[in-house]
Amino acid sequence: MATLLAGAPEFALAQASDAITAPSTTPSQTFRTDRPQPESGTVPSDGVGVFDRMGAKLPDLPPEKEYKGTVDEAFGAYQRGYYLTAMDKALPRAQLGDPSAQTLIAEILSQGLGVKRDMKNAAFWYGKAAEGGDPAAMFKYALLLMEGNNVKRDKAKADEYMRKAADGGNSSAEFNWAQTLVADNPGDKGLKLALPYYEKAAEQGVADAQYAVAQIYQQVPDIPEEKKRLAREWMARAARAGFDTAQLDMGIWLVNGVGGPKDYVHGFEWLKLAANRGNVVAQNKLAHLYINAIGTPPDPIEAAKWYVLSRRAGLSDPSLEDFYLGIEDSQQKAAIEAANKFRRIN
Repeated sequence: MATLLAGAPEFALAQASDAITAPSTTPSQTFRTDRPQPESGTVPSDGVGVFDRMGAKLPDLPPEKEYKGTVDEAFGAYQRGYYLTAMDKALPRAQLGDPSAQTLIAEILSQGLGVKRDMKNAAFWYGKAAEGGDPAAMFKYALLLMEGNNVKRDKAKADEYMRKAADGGNSSAEFNWAQTLVADNPGDKGLKLALPYYEKAAEQGVADAQYAVAQIYQQVPDIPEEKKRLAREWMARAARAGFDTAQLDMGIWLVNGVGGPKDYVHGFEWLKLAANRGNVVAQNKLAHLYINAIGTPPDPIEAAKWYVLSRRAGLSDPSLEDFYLGIEDSQQKAAIEAANKFRRIN
């Protein structure tokens, strides 16, 4: 009888569970392929083809509304790739104290766009824009203050700007400030303090934050039940964004029935995706699924291939080693050849 794939016993942002386990079955929205079928005797319309419309007078487009807002010529030039023009138009405004223009100059200088890269002057303008309250600049300047790059290292000031940037709606700052709260407040207290910022960053599409929200919803005590029910959906969002650790945990959750019903097939698919992207833990667990025919037909050669790949990466597993030594020499050879041909998918 196969064992279940073990999830992480404790919450960890950067690393998923390393334990071994296996089965589960459940319909998942992620890989949904069902489509509504037409009722018996009815034929769906094919619509109007291109050739049917050729020569026909199409309705006029509605008139374009006149834009009456402020035109930012500097940023417009930057978007079109005219960096020197953007610099020329932004500099007078920056010198007069315009935070958005100061941030634009800092970006051009920090990336060396059309000019020589100059991090010292970029740091100066990020600092001025941060003082003026620009969230993007406060985030960038906070990073410089943390690292001590071209500015004096100042954690207290960095934290202040990071918090202000997060409160100003900068998604990267929201995630990083949440990370700071977790680091400075160990245990559930820090996770609960950080959760509102993780949630805001997750809503803005930050995959790492979506993963954090899923883990906190699932594992931290006293989380409202309506949020716990959303844990799997947040994990799926992070997985669909290409975050391989989320793909690993999504597979484990589906196999084990964490946060919802079990689904061996889709759990297998998520683990295979993460394994093909080079996630070593996923490669290890995929070998177990192939051995125990969980979500896939049994395949000793594929199982051995994934074990060989994970072993080469330094992940030992006595039970998989016993399995590998117990298969035929020809199967071991085929598995090694398959492992040698493996190329990770980005």
